[in-house]
Amino acid sequence: MAALKGPLVQAVVEDSERPGKKSLPSQFGAGLITGAADDDPSGIATYSQVGAAYGYGTLWTVVLALPLMIGIQTICARIGRVTGKGLAANIRSQYPAPVVMGFVFLLFIANIINLSADIGAMGAALNLLIGGPAVAYAVGFAALSVVLQVFIPFARYSPLLKVLTFSLFAYVGTVLVIDVPWLAVAKGTFLPTIHLDAKYAVAVVAVFGTTISPYLFFWQASEEANEVRITPGRKALRRAPQQGPAALRRINVDTISGMLFSEVVAFFIILTAAVVLHAHGQTDIQTSSDAAAALRPIAGRFAFWLFAAGIIGTGLLALPVLAGSCAYALGEAFRWKTGLEFAPRKARLFYATIALATLFGVLLSFSPIDPIRMLFWSAVINGVIAVPLMVVIMLLAAQRKVMGKFVISLRLKLVGWLATLVMAAAAVVMFATWGQ
Repeated sequence: MAALKGPLVQAVVEDSERPGKKSLPSQFGAGLITGAADDDPSGIATYSQVGAAYGYGTLWTVVLALPLMIGIQTICARIGRVTGKGLAANIRSQYPAPVVMGFVFLLFIANIINLSADIGAMGAALNLLIGGPAVAYAVGFAALSVVLQVFIPFARYSPLLKVLTFSLFAYVGTVLVIDVPWLAVAKGTFLPTIHLDAKYAVAVVAVFGTTISPYLFFWQASEEANEVRITPGRKALRRAPQQGPAALRRINVDTISGMLFSEVVAFFIILTAAVVLHAHGQTDIQTSSDAAAALRPIAGRFAFWLFAAGIIGTGLLALPVLAGSCAYALGEAFRWKTGLEFAPRKARLFYATIALATLFGVLLSFSPIDPIRMLFWSAVINGVIAVPLMVVIMLLAAQRKVMGKFVISLRLKLVGWLATLVMAAAAVVMFATWGQ
């Protein structure tokens, strides 16, 4: 089966940037997958928690986060497309080794915790739907994810990831089968009541931390670089600036669509928890499977089924992004051969990292450690890494020796630095409210 990977991939990958290839579906790629993977089971848990606790009072955070998310992810995608290298490789080329290794180490720890939460949530969700052993289901999902990444050619695996993004429509469907007071929703979104207390501040920080996550930065930049390697005729824009207009247009369409999709789904998850759980006094939700189970007696079996099935679908999408971003970052930092287009024997360390990260996630998922505490520490680590990483990203994107003529525009600089400031403020609030 391993022989299916490698040179054969090059012959079947179509270039969505080539002249005449302007249909909207052809423009979707790394940005769509990245955005959809952001709504992973641990993210669903976070959105459900804040929706159940504060009703419509945190919906405004999703609206504010959208342009910031679009800005920073567009910049990451451009770095990968312009240089033909992932984020870690670019940081390694411009900064001392301890800088990139510090980022990679913290990313690895945070991603393993997220993998643990997602794997456990998927097993619990299938248990809710059909009964049976949640542990066995979780292990099966993790094993399936690793097998797909290692043995399926990227040209065939990437469309599967795109199909999995449709699982997020389950959360749109959930809203359609419940009675939503849209006037109150609009008021809560655009004229919110801000609670001046530590718990509300933590909820707001949690939404931003879940939405703008370091693993997404690494994944999208590396996938853009990966597409440069495997697509015939496509070159890094530093070497082929004539490809710039079509490439940047495609990145804009892909990233805006992916992040908009992500935030619409996040909005609907918070909304579902607000309408169904908060309104009925169920304000203490711990996990995504808790949210699904709580929906059944109030919103009905169909809403429950949609919500639980969505956890499985988005988990299958998120696992390769979490494990893959670890492998890309570590591989680029140590100059390994990286990329899902290679046969396993040609990128052993890259695939071994994917397998080990997933294995560590499985082991941690079934440890006696409280999963809520694990998610808390994941948020803390992401808060520590996000701000300095975003500063480095912004500096890289503005350097001509890195980006050539494709240094980011003033508009992208403003949005990117605003996103960095918002995340810095979120980190300050997180540490200021520690233990409250």
